[in-house]
Amino acid sequence: MGNLPPDNKAIKTEMRERLQAEIDALPIEYISSSNEGIYSNTIKLSEYAKARNIMLYYSVKREIDTVMLAKAALADGKTVAFPTCLKGGIMHARVVKDLNELKPAMLGIPAPPETAPIIKPEELELIIVPAFCYDIVGYRIGYGGGYYDRYLSGLQAFTVGIARKRLMKDDRLPFEPHDIPVNCVVTEEAALYIT
Repeated sequence: MGNLPPDNKAIKTEMRERLQAEIDALPIEYISSSNEGIYSNTIKLSEYAKARNIMLYYSVKREIDTVMLAKAALADGKTVAFPTCLKGGIMHARVVKDLNELKPAMLGIPAPPETAPIIKPEELELIIVPAFCYDIVGYRIGYGGGYYDRYLSGLQAFTVGIARKRLMKDDRLPFEPHDIPVNCVVTEEAALYIT
């Protein structure tokens, strides 16, 4: 599918609807087992081991479980940040020391309070990037807000997409000029580094 004209969002919107139906149809046993495998493969990454400051998102509904990752990172003594999204596409990474600090925010997704300290984007060493799905070259179908593409632009942090193998796409996903691929995609089977 390749590069899209900047104004062509209809294909992505249609794909999000199809992907949501695919996600809704996944057996609960597969969701559970793939959560475990993705968690295990993510914490085995050398980039995870080396990173002192990480950002991840709080998973909801049938998203890949990131709570296990957050608990492990906190237990490993890492600085753990979660995004807070503001109007106008602005996103900050705010640090928490305990997951109980997170409260429902935009779209009901748990996020840190406004009193939580902001970590500068350039201080982050590893970022877990959310998506409906990824392709084998690190492009994703995100949730359509554009927050992460704006935030990641120009950053040196190692970016990781976590994806269930059954939702991985062998064909190139449609992308726009502002879309930024991740450095690595982790499934329950393996970590795929993007060269």
